[in-house]
Amino acid sequence: MGVPLAETKEKIKRQGKNLADHDAAVAQAAGTTTDPVGTPNNPSNQVLTVANCITLCRFVLTVAFLVQFVNGGNRAVALSCYAIAAVTDFLDGQVARRTQTVSWVGKIMDPIMDRVLLFTGVLGLMITGELPIWVAVFVIGRDVVLFLGELRLQRYRTRPVDVIYIGKVATALLMTGFCDLLLSVPQIPALHLVHVAWLPGFNDVGAALGIYFVYAGVVCSFITAVRYFQIGFAIKHEVLAERAKAAQEGGSEDSGSVR
Repeated sequence: MGVPLAETKEKIKRQGKNLADHDAAVAQAAGTTTDPVGTPNNPSNQVLTVANCITLCRFVLTVAFLVQFVNGGNRAVALSCYAIAAVTDFLDGQVARRTQTVSWVGKIMDPIMDRVLLFTGVLGLMITGELPIWVAVFVIGRDVVLFLGELRLQRYRTRPVDVIYIGKVATALLMTGFCDLLLSVPQIPALHLVHVAWLPGFNDVGAALGIYFVYAGVVCSFITAVRYFQIGFAIKHEVLAERAKAAQEGGSEDSGSVR
């Protein structure tokens, strides 16, 4: 029982490292990395670092926000928790790089924490009716679909698709919009451009300025998803073409040896 369990743990570690940073994982496994331990290209196996503690604090703040917000607690406290967690998004990474304590745990936790923070904001605003349900469904559904697509792509290439710039813009817009919706100021008069209930701000209902950041984030998120799928299909076709070529060359060599 002990050996299979140990093998399973090791397999999970390898998969986690590959998903977090495939190039660094391969270099470490091959022993070819020349960067100092604790740098982005050569993460350490440390767990208890200042950067990881900051990431954990972001998680605690996120949970505190959701509890306060959904239960009708002090809105200012809830907003402060969410805003601090969002604003310090870059802090853990900066601390890790500047103190040379970049770790595998941090590389794995940071992107997960980003999604937890985003989903928590969506969930809180949806429960209180301050965010159209279709936005919540789109934001969460998009990430689920991309995650499943990434798993599928593992059949063709171990290294995950690199994050693209517009994806970062989408996340920044959504975070900004959620923070402003939580604050509920400034309120913008209705634009009266459409007559549908699911587009507050553009219809006959006024809304906080943040809703327009959310709409912009949704548009950027959609473009990001389309781009990721294009990249994924391109990778798939490229790998399949290489495999077919290799198989053809292997078949030609076998035929030659028979003759």
